[in-house]
Amino acid sequence: MTDELETANAASETVQADPRRWKALIVLALIQFMLVLDVTVVNVALPRIQQNLHFSHSGLAWVVNGYVLMAGGFLLLGGRLADLLGRRRVFLVGVAIFAVASATSGAAVSPGMLVASRFVQGLGEAFAAPASLGLIALLFPDPRERIKALGMWGGVAGLGGTTGTIISGVLTNYASWRWIFYINLPVAAFALLVVPRLVSESRMQRESRRPDFAGAFTATGGLVAIVDGLLNASTHAWASWQVLLPLLGGVALLGLMVLLESRSKGPLIPLSFFANRTRVVTNFTTLFFSATFFSYFFMLTLYEQQVLHWSPLHGGVSYLPFGITIGAGIGLGTALMPKLGVRPILATGFFGGAVGLWLTSDITVSSHYYSGIMPAMAILGFFSGMCFPTIGNASLHQVTGQDSSLASGVQNSMQQIGGALGLALLVTIALRRTSSQIHHGVNALVAQTHGYDLAYRIAAILIGIGGILVLLLLEHVDATPRQPALELEGEVAAAVL
Repeated sequence: MTDELETANAASETVQADPRRWKALIVLALIQFMLVLDVTVVNVALPRIQQNLHFSHSGLAWVVNGYVLMAGGFLLLGGRLADLLGRRRVFLVGVAIFAVASATSGAAVSPGMLVASRFVQGLGEAFAAPASLGLIALLFPDPRERIKALGMWGGVAGLGGTTGTIISGVLTNYASWRWIFYINLPVAAFALLVVPRLVSESRMQRESRRPDFAGAFTATGGLVAIVDGLLNASTHAWASWQVLLPLLGGVALLGLMVLLESRSKGPLIPLSFFANRTRVVTNFTTLFFSATFFSYFFMLTLYEQQVLHWSPLHGGVSYLPFGITIGAGIGLGTALMPKLGVRPILATGFFGGAVGLWLTSDITVSSHYYSGIMPAMAILGFFSGMCFPTIGNASLHQVTGQDSSLASGVQNSMQQIGGALGLALLVTIALRRTSSQIHHGVNALVAQTHGYDLAYRIAAILIGIGGILVLLLLEHVDATPRQPALELEGEVAAAVL
């Protein structure tokens, strides 16, 4: 055993000293930038997409939700497959799927074709994202280096979510909305060529148990049904069959998923994963953060272009302060984590975000950018930035090499699921408020703005609740991940170098 431990430690030191790890991090972060970019890059182009392909108001939400639901539903399976089959292999497969779906999204000639392509794009992310984060956890076993690497990776991902609006504005205004998908192709091709040269293959020890495919399909089906029911509520009564049937069917499918998971010999999430309180609380509260983050972009873009009549370029560039402040928040959060720990930084980020969303709810049909939109945007961006590195580190708290991709899959899944559910709920609230006011004779643009105002207030309350839960439930974490030699032993023995 002593010799084995020395071998494991020696292998660990070799990985730490690998001169390729920082170059590999740049490529992996670039791909994550692209994956996150495709969540928000469509937002600025939504009005043009709606006009060109004749989407309904509620159907338009599927352009975003089709992507995030597929990603959220299959990320756990993607993480487990990465651990079993090889992180590099699964990462490359995911990038290839994403590239093909990007091409068909850009070539879409109907709402069905675009939404279907977005679903396939989400599947590509479900494979690539957890494998990517799992590779980073193994490339940087040293605690201090891992904090820096995860901070950079999370920061680039966060910037992808904000700069997507600017890139989309430029492409939509001067070329076509279709190019927001075509630009993924050269990035994906670059990763497919370079990653095999920079990253060694690694996998967990082989097991006889197969991954729980049934759990992934029932979970995804349940989430899609629930989101469909919520969106149907924008045009139908809550008690109508169009709403109740998918909602109840979705709940039933999620219940079946829990039953299948409890009886599976190879569940998507082993029960031991829930023994770590830090990871459980972080993943749960991520639902509140993502629900508001995704919805903010979706509704503000429609407000700017449909109520204020801005061009796609004007609307895209308007998010520039968000990108700047989110970068500042990421830097501050990363710097303070080793000193203060995760809980105070994450709670501050949640409460600050609530303030930004509440201020956004004061928009009117005559709001000016510098007084009515930008101040709230800057506040929300800064405090959201503080959340990204803390969430990334806490979600990998005490993760072993065996389950690194699984843990990242759980975190990414919570982000996507929270975003999809939050978007469906808040958009439905906004549309119902708009319809009600129009029915009572209120001007359509005024009614639309009032709908967004109500949705933003509810979003502020949701993220505020998340902050309270962080303070009450999250234990003190000094953001120093541990990687004992015993945990590395199995990983080193199974790694393909």
